[in-house]
Amino acid sequence: MASPGTWADEEDLDVEEALALVKENPGRPHGHPGPPHGDPGRPHGDPGHVAESARATTGGRHGASNGPAEPSASPDSPKSHHHATPWPEARSAAERAARSAARAARRTPVSVPLDAALGLTLAAPLTALTDLPSFDTSAMDGWAVAGPGPWTVRDEGVLAGHAEAAPLTDGEAARIATGARIPPDTTAVLRTEHGRTDDRDRLHPTREVVHGQDIRPRGQECRSGDQLLPVGTLATPPVLGLAAAAGYDTLTTVPRPRVDVLVLGDELLTGGLPHDGLIRDALGPMLPHWLRALGAEVRTVRRIGDDAKALERAVTTSDADLIVTTGGTAAGPVDHVHPILRRIGADLLVDGVKVRPGHPMLLARLKDDQHLVGLPGNPLAAVSGLLTLAEPLLRTLAARPAPERYTLPLRDAVHGHPYDTRLVPVVLREDGAAPLHYNGPAMLRGIAAADALAVVPPGGARSGQEAELLDLPWATAGIGVCFT
Repeated sequence: MASPGTWADEEDLDVEEALALVKENPGRPHGHPGPPHGDPGRPHGDPGHVAESARATTGGRHGASNGPAEPSASPDSPKSHHHATPWPEARSAAERAARSAARAARRTPVSVPLDAALGLTLAAPLTALTDLPSFDTSAMDGWAVAGPGPWTVRDEGVLAGHAEAAPLTDGEAARIATGARIPPDTTAVLRTEHGRTDDRDRLHPTREVVHGQDIRPRGQECRSGDQLLPVGTLATPPVLGLAAAAGYDTLTTVPRPRVDVLVLGDELLTGGLPHDGLIRDALGPMLPHWLRALGAEVRTVRRIGDDAKALERAVTTSDADLIVTTGGTAAGPVDHVHPILRRIGADLLVDGVKVRPGHPMLLARLKDDQHLVGLPGNPLAAVSGLLTLAEPLLRTLAARPAPERYTLPLRDAVHGHPYDTRLVPVVLREDGAAPLHYNGPAMLRGIAAADALAVVPPGGARSGQEAELLDLPWATAGIGVCFT
C-alpha cells in the first residue's frame, strides 16, 4: 500500500518546510566520532607559518595547468580575489539557491516502490498500517505450553506461516518455531534448551517458567495508526525494512533532483592511452556516480567539446534542475561558460571561490527553478567544486539531512594558501586525519585513496590542529554508495 497521506496533505507542507524539518535533526556520518567539545566549525589554533606558494588553478582545461583568473593580476594576489566568494559563504549560497528553487518549482512528491526508495526523503510520515507484530508470535524455537508442567506434547507442531493452531489445554504442549503464531490459551514458550522429555515422552522444564516468556505480543512494536517516522526521514535500508513490515509497498518521497552533465574540451579521449596532446576524460566516468551518491537523478552525460554553439544549445534546451559543466570556467580562448551565461541572461550567484583547488568554480541561476554549476576541468579541482557547490544544492533540493560538522586533529602539518581555504584528501585513523600526497589540482591519486577532505584554513595547519572534515559518501559506511 502507499502512504496514507502526502507531503502536501500533511499541513500543506512544501519543500522548504520539509527541509526545515530535516535540518532540525541532522544526521551523523556513520563510522566517525562526534565533534569534539567547543566550536566544531573552523579549525582551531595557530594556522602555522608555512605557506605553500600556490599554483594558479584558475583555468578550466582538463588535466592542464590553468591560467590566472585575471591576466593583469597574479593568481595569489588580493586583486585577483576581488569577486571570489569565501568557501563557507559559497556553500551557504548553494543552499539558499536550492531553497529558492524548491519554492519556485513546488515539486510534487512521488510514490516509488520500496526497492527504488533507498536514499530518498520521506514526503509523508510513515504511519503503521497494521499492528507489529500483527499476532502473538513465538520469539524462540521450543514448545508452547499451557499451565504448569510437566506437559504432554502434541503430535503436530506449529510452524511459521501457518494458520492458527487449536487452543492448548492445561498440561498440554506443542512444538513451535520462531515466528509461528501462538496457539490460544498458551501460558509461555519454553525454549528448546530449557526442556527435556522423560521416558514417557512427557516434557519437563529445566528452569522456572514465567507467564508470557518468549512470546512477542501483538502490537508490541506499534499499533496500527502509530506514526513510525516523520516527514524528512532519509530512506535507509532499515527504514525500507520497517516500511515493509508495517504494510507498505510504496513510499511517498521527495523526487530526486534531475541533473544533466556536460563534459567540455576537445582534448578529451573516451578510451585508450593519451596521445598527440589528447588526454583521457576522468570526469565523465566519475561525476555521474558521485552525483547519484549525492541524491541526484543523472539523466544524461553529453560530450560537447569546445563548441560554444553546442554548449549554449545544450544549456538552453535542458529542463534539468541542475546542469553541471566541466571545464571552460576561466577566461581562455575556448572557455565559453561565462560568455554563454552572460548571453542568456543568467544570474551569476558565485563567480569563483576562495578555495584551492577549484578556485574558478561558479554557480548560476538560469531560471527560478534551474541552476548551473560550472566545475573546473582539472579533476581534483572539479571534486572541490562538486563538494563546495553541487553537494549543498542537491542535498537541499532532495531534502536530505545535512551531515553534522565535525573535526579531527591532523596527523601532519599541511601547507596552506596565503588567502584561500584548501581542501586536502586525508585518510582517517584513530588518532586523527592523515593528509595524503598527490593532492594537486590535476591529480586523482590522493582522493582515490581518501576517506575525506580536510578543510585547511588560509596559511595552513600545524600537526595536531583540529580540521573540519568533509566525508566521501562511499568511505563512511553509509548508504550513499548504494544510490548508483
